[in-house]
Amino acid sequence: MKKTIITVLIISILGTLILSACGKKEAESQVLKIGATPVPHSELLNLIKDDLKEQGIDLKIIEFTDYVKPNLALAEGEIDANFFQHVPYMESFAENKGIDIISLGTVHVEPLGVYSKDIKSIEDLKDGASIAIPNDPTNGGRALILLENNGLIKLSEDSSLEATEKDIVENPRNLKFKALEAAQIPRVMGDVDAAIINGNYALEAELVPTEDAILLEDKDSPYANIIAIRPEDKDNTKLKTLLDTLQSEEVKKYIEENYNGGVIPAF
Repeated sequence: MKKTIITVLIISILGTLILSACGKKEAESQVLKIGATPVPHSELLNLIKDDLKEQGIDLKIIEFTDYVKPNLALAEGEIDANFFQHVPYMESFAENKGIDIISLGTVHVEPLGVYSKDIKSIEDLKDGASIAIPNDPTNGGRALILLENNGLIKLSEDSSLEATEKDIVENPRNLKFKALEAAQIPRVMGDVDAAIINGNYALEAELVPTEDAILLEDKDSPYANIIAIRPEDKDNTKLKTLLDTLQSEEVKKYIEENYNGGVIPAF
């Protein structure tokens, strides 16, 4: 009888220890909520999801299809970080909206490109041609700078990265600009002579930047995409692990093999 009681007690204790260990393991798995646009950001995050799981981080990816909500969600604490933008855009947005967010580090560049359904060379742009450009300040300015760097327009000497049409001092071809939300531009390619499209939206539209763009930013572009966070989280261990994993050789190789030059590693 005593032996039976002792056996039951041992089994009970072992069961408790096993349950306790399982509970502890679950508690050690920390959830990390990251906001991202689908291509390539969400794809890259899904690529490292299992690696983070092995390090005790349960990555939850919240997808956004615009450039506004991810920053507002971050500032309001709905997500821990976001992955979709470059520093000039982040700084402009933060200033305009009165929020405080910073960069944790860079991951990749998505070259801005000029695309057209009608012409094969930028030299074929006729007088008065219409060009769709992003309507947010930094990407709009970035688009105009791309055109200036290729001799199509000239901007005033005191213009900034947020240059607008008002900063154009020379426009020999009388180009007409149509400012639209970046995500919408691929859909209007048939309505304009040319469209300047962000790399991620070009990929979503099944465009191959290195083949389809008639002008393309090169690898030295200063517009590297970042992990954006709240300032108080700059020393957060989970977020640092996220960045380190995104800056791995595995991710670099994946980028180089899968995006046809539409995404370039920035680490």
